[in-house]
Amino acid sequence: MIRVLVVDDSPTVRHRLCEALRTDPGIEVAGVAGTGTAAIDLARTLRPDVITMDIMLPGLNGLAATEHIMAHCPIPILVVSASDNRSEAFTTCAALAAGAVDALDKPTGDVPDDVWDRKLRSAVRVVSKVAVITHPRAKLTRLREAPPVAPVRWDRQQVVAVGASTGGPAAVVDLLRAVPTDVGVPILLVQHIGAAFAASYAEWLDGQTAHRVACARDGEPVAPGRVTVAPGERHLTVRDGRVHLDDGPERHSCRPSVDVLFESVALAYPGAATGCLLTGMGRDGASGLLAMRRAGCRTLAQDEATCVVYGMPREAVLLGAAEEVLPPAEMGRRLVPVRQP
Repeated sequence: MIRVLVVDDSPTVRHRLCEALRTDPGIEVAGVAGTGTAAIDLARTLRPDVITMDIMLPGLNGLAATEHIMAHCPIPILVVSASDNRSEAFTTCAALAAGAVDALDKPTGDVPDDVWDRKLRSAVRVVSKVAVITHPRAKLTRLREAPPVAPVRWDRQQVVAVGASTGGPAAVVDLLRAVPTDVGVPILLVQHIGAAFAASYAEWLDGQTAHRVACARDGEPVAPGRVTVAPGERHLTVRDGRVHLDDGPERHSCRPSVDVLFESVALAYPGAATGCLLTGMGRDGASGLLAMRRAGCRTLAQDEATCVVYGMPREAVLLGAAEEVLPPAEMGRRLVPVRQP
């Protein structure tokens, strides 16, 4: 039985969420809260398996509540918020970086009630399987320094491809902050996130580092010095120096898929690219990273100690796809070029 704490300031929304969850015999509503303070208190006393967290709460908002819970009594959190509200969508991205596992768009008239209810129950089941850690940023500061590694020789590096899923927002920020902006290499990113939040995620990420970040547009050139993020529900690929988006079938139930990006980079930039596979559930990206390694590219996977979920990087390591296993910030430092004399 999955015990859920439902947090939302609207009695109507709380009722809707509770009714949707109670139709599943494997899910129990353990409690409800209408404020961030109440959510923290109930998280501590009820110890639910999952918390559905509204972002816009009176007083202590959902982000602050998420940060407190993940720092003091970590529980898998599913953010349920409105993607059409720019401020709320940005705060949702910050909550994901603070340790929330996933985000689901609040129900709208565009999606039939029964369809959205199934999405909610499915998301709760997936989130409940994540063995969360304390606040990811707090955990990283306690880890011993990774051994130094030699930087990549940059004379042939033409593009960096990055893939991430659960726990990715914080890991991506750590990686990018370690890469100087004057490196001038294109960075292509697939982050598994709800399609409704993809554009807001790119905008949020743009404000977290000194790098220019934007959602990919079909047919645009692969731009040096820019981070290009896959949009929702479309695969990101590269060909002939240009970005291409397609609506092909899902891979590992994912679109965009990290495997699709990595495989296209392996074909377009053999021996002249670096692949970085970050934290996430499942196996997406592992076989693509192997394709990159076989094509002579550099391949890096996140280490278990810093992963929120050691799934995708673990699969890559088991396949022999990763040349090196490193924390995200060390990956970024690994990409600092060796200036040629």
